[in-house]
Amino acid sequence: MTEALDSVRIDERIAPDLAPLFEPLRVRSLELKNRIVMPAMGHGKARGGVLGPSFARYYRLRAEGGTGLLIGEAAAVGDPVAPAEPDQAHFHSLWPLTDWQHIARQVQEAGAKMIPQLWHVGMIRKPSSWPFYHLPSKGPSGLYIQPSDGTPMKAPQQYAEPMSQRAIDEIIGIYGQAAEDARRLGFDGLEIHAAHGYLIDQFLWHVTNRRTDGYGGATLKARARFAVELVKECRHRAGRDFPIFFRYSQWKIQDYGARLAETPRELAGMLEALADAGVDCFHCSTRRFWEPEFPVSDLNLAGWTKKLTGLPTITVGSISLNQELVPYTIRRLEKDEKAREAAVTNLDRVMEMFTRGDFDLIAVGRAMLANPDWARLVRAGRMDLLKPYDADSLARSTDFPDLAAPASRRQ
Repeated sequence: MTEALDSVRIDERIAPDLAPLFEPLRVRSLELKNRIVMPAMGHGKARGGVLGPSFARYYRLRAEGGTGLLIGEAAAVGDPVAPAEPDQAHFHSLWPLTDWQHIARQVQEAGAKMIPQLWHVGMIRKPSSWPFYHLPSKGPSGLYIQPSDGTPMKAPQQYAEPMSQRAIDEIIGIYGQAAEDARRLGFDGLEIHAAHGYLIDQFLWHVTNRRTDGYGGATLKARARFAVELVKECRHRAGRDFPIFFRYSQWKIQDYGARLAETPRELAGMLEALADAGVDCFHCSTRRFWEPEFPVSDLNLAGWTKKLTGLPTITVGSISLNQELVPYTIRRLEKDEKAREAAVTNLDRVMEMFTRGDFDLIAVGRAMLANPDWARLVRAGRMDLLKPYDADSLARSTDFPDLAAPASRRQ
C-alpha cells in the first residue's frame, strides 16, 4: 500500500495545498523532515511503568507512515507520587528507560524523530492512591480539585501541605535528571508537560496556586517562577543544543473554560520568561484549533504564542476530525459524505492558518490513532482512505495479537 500511495496523484478537489506541511524545519539541533507531529496520548497500559513491545510497534508504524516528530506518551518523572495511576508510563529507573530507548531507536530507524514527554500530575493524583498510599500528593498549595465530569468545577479542597522549598528543589532536580537521561538515551529532544492542570500548571493557575512566597503572586509571570527554574535546570543538564519543547494550555481537566491569561500582554509575561529560560518550541494545547484565543483577533493560542515570542509553535486540537466532535464516534467517512467534507474543511482551515504563519507544526492525535499512515495518506490527497476515529481507536492502536503474552504468563 505504501508504494502505491507514493505514486497517487493528489486530487485537488478534496485536498488543500498541503505542500508546506512537508517542508523541513529546524528546532535548535533538531532537523524535522516535515511539520506533522504525533502528540502524547496516554494508554494506561504500562505495567510497572514499562510500555512493552506492542508500543515499539505502535510508534514505529506512525513513523513509517510519514510522521516527522513523535512525542512519547506522558511519562512520570522519578518522584513516587508523579503518576496518577499505577499503570502509567515512567521515565526513570532501569527497565522503563531501557524500554523508552528501544522505542526511540525504532522510531529513528523508521526515519522520524522522537522526544519523551516529562510529566508530574501533582494534586491530580487522588489522595491515598496505591501503591504509595502513605505519601501525600504534591502541589503548590496542596489543593485538590475533582476532575470535571461535565458539571461545574468543584471547589478546591485542602488535601496536603503546600510544597516546601526543599520539595520544590527536589522536583526541579528530578526533572533535570530526566532531561539528562533523555539525551543519554539518544532522544532528539524533550517535552515538558505543563498543561491541563497538572503539577507545573498548578503553579501557573491562580486557582491552585495561592502561595504568598516567591512562587506565587497576583501575576502569571510571578507564578511562572517554578516553571522557569525547572526549564533552566533541564537546559543545564541536557546541554545548550538539546531541544526543549514546552506544552501548556489555558484549559484544565477540572475546568475546560479555565484561563491562565485574559489578555495577550498577560500571556507574554509568562512566555518571555520561559523563552529566556531555554524553551525552544511551545506546544499550545487547545481543544479546537480554529477557535480564537483572545477577542482582539482570530489568532489561536499557538498563533499568539508565536507572535509574542518569535519561537516555533505547535498547534493541536481536533485536526482532521469532524468539527462538531459530538458524538466522538464519527460514522465511517466513506458512508457519510458530510463527515468527510467536514474533515477536509478542517484541513483547509489548518492550511489557511499555517500558510499565513500562525504556527510551524501541527499535532494530529486522535485521527492518527485510527490512521498510522495519516501523513502519507494526506500527502497523497487520499482523504477518502482515512478511517474515522471512534472511542475504541485508542485501545485498538496497541492491539497486536502476535505480541500477546503466552497464556502461561497472563494474569
